[in-house]
Amino acid sequence: MKNKTLFSKFKNIKLIVSDVDGVLTDNTIYIDDNGTESKKFSIADGVGAYLAKKFGLEIALISARKSKATEIRAKQLKIKYVFLGREDKLRIYEKIKKDLKLRDSQIAYLGDDIVDIPVLKKAGIPICVKDASTLIKKYADYITKAEGGRGALREVVEMVLLSKNKNLTEIFK
Repeated sequence: MKNKTLFSKFKNIKLIVSDVDGVLTDNTIYIDDNGTESKKFSIADGVGAYLAKKFGLEIALISARKSKATEIRAKQLKIKYVFLGREDKLRIYEKIKKDLKLRDSQIAYLGDDIVDIPVLKKAGIPICVKDASTLIKKYADYITKAEGGRGALREVVEMVLLSKNKNLTEIFK
């Protein structure tokens, strides 16, 4: 990373809060003839969630949309803090922050669209995915190299863990 000051800020992160649609997915929703909805999630992001858990880094999800597919994926990834159908993302962010006794400087937020702006303005490290709306990129301190649904969460998890000098391969020994 070119900006060493920003990289050093990643050392303070204890929680990554992420939007879902457009961040953990490629912003696509599949609806079949029966009205059943499905989504495509990245395995890379799943590995990122696994690494976070192994190294004690918390992940929370806040989505404006309710989705059974998101519920299932969050359960598979053992993500404890999951809030769906919540457009009041800043209120939920504040609740999680209070429950975990964290400061803004200890939280990174990963988003992609207008509904994420209030939290991006508050989080210690506001982050957008590469293909985020240009309207919100100006609120981000970091823009991922990965697009939404293509490993952006994992990229952020790795940034945090590497800034803390964690050997990410040691868990597989």
